[in-house]
Amino acid sequence: MWDAATAWLMTGEGVSQNMAPDLNSTKDLFVFLGKSVFSVLEDMVFTLIPKPQKNVAGEIVLITGAGSGLGRLLALKFASLGSVLVLWDINKEGTEETCEMAQAAGATRVYAYTCDCSQREEVYRVADQVKREVGDVSILINNAGIVTGKNFLDCPDELIEKSFDVNFKAHLWTYKAFLPAMIANDHGHLVCISSSAGLTGVNGLADYCASKFAAFGFAEAVFAETVAQKQMGIKTTIVCPLLINTGMFEGCTTKFPSLLPVLEPEYAVRKIVDAILQEKVYLYIPRVLYFLVFLKSILSSKIATLLCEYLGIFNVMDGFVGKKKKD
Repeated sequence: MWDAATAWLMTGEGVSQNMAPDLNSTKDLFVFLGKSVFSVLEDMVFTLIPKPQKNVAGEIVLITGAGSGLGRLLALKFASLGSVLVLWDINKEGTEETCEMAQAAGATRVYAYTCDCSQREEVYRVADQVKREVGDVSILINNAGIVTGKNFLDCPDELIEKSFDVNFKAHLWTYKAFLPAMIANDHGHLVCISSSAGLTGVNGLADYCASKFAAFGFAEAVFAETVAQKQMGIKTTIVCPLLINTGMFEGCTTKFPSLLPVLEPEYAVRKIVDAILQEKVYLYIPRVLYFLVFLKSILSSKIATLLCEYLGIFNVMDGFVGKKKKD
């Protein structure tokens, strides 16, 4: 009789133990559904009403590739917002010129540094100098980039390595240099300027695409780390623009410019800064890229290839001449 009662109790205890994980799973499911509904409603509201923008006055903003093009325009925009600017570029003359322009645009504190972001030890050395002379960087914008514009087999090994060093590996070293202080302060924003070529392969841009895919994946993975470790004060924004008219892709055109335009730099900068201020994680410009990336994920490779041929994506680089060097 005792053995039967014991067996009944043990069986009941086993059932209760088995039910606990099921209850936890059910609870997790309802929490997930509740948060999802709230997030969807929030997204719907912010499609109708502009999302509030954070104040970046006094924030220390470091921009790589600030000596010209997109980096220079980003610096001027943040200067008008009252940020402390730290400008990095391999071109000393260009960086100093941006510094003067930023001061004219209203920046009260601007620091210009000559830095070859493709060299790890130089990144670490200049980063230490920034920490001593300026303080902890709170917004890091990895913008520096180069493009070879050659078919893969025509591209020398040293240029392929340079593409990776500048377009991707520099992000590793700047994150290593500045992310620890952001985590310690529970305050920071990591901005990766990737590319539409970091979302899909492009004829004539094999090395560039590979480096931009790597930059995108790295930024997304670190974002996942900060979320998993509950580092909610660390924000991430990953930017994937189409061609921007800065001279970097001089000569490149699109078959349907009304659908896939070559972006004006001022427009691109406005969108990028808005995304940073609204703490968006992803920004694709123009917006049609969101739809094209979705199509890529659901269409067969044969239909996707036909679509690329129709849109002229395989021929975007046909007229490429690249940025003209100053005499």
